[in-house]
Amino acid sequence: MDLVIGGAYQGKLDYARNELHVLEADICDCASGEADFSKRCLYHYEQYLYHCVLKGMTPELPAREDAVVIADDISCGVVPMDPNVRAWRELCGRTLTALAARSTTVTRLFCGLSRRLKG
Repeated sequence: MDLVIGGAYQGKLDYARNELHVLEADICDCASGEADFSKRCLYHYEQYLYHCVLKGMTPELPAREDAVVIADDISCGVVPMDPNVRAWRELCGRTLTALAARSTTVTRLFCGLSRRLKG
């Protein structure tokens, strides 16, 4: 599994396409909150986690060994006052930590520049 993290609009999906050979047909955009775990690439995974918070669901982790998970880093900044957003932020941190432990590579993107954190 490959985990790609970074702020919004930092080039994470372009990186996955170019460096991890993710094809358009491989991508599940989780922006709606739904995730198709049969797809190789889960994009906007943090939005799926927000959906889990709102629905009181335990998030599913990708089972595919060749999975590519792309998530915005929402861990920085002022702690939100909204309890759902605080819970989301905590769930994202814990889930991404678990995914990083299982991943072969972890890459962080900033301004389109990649930094390999693991692998």
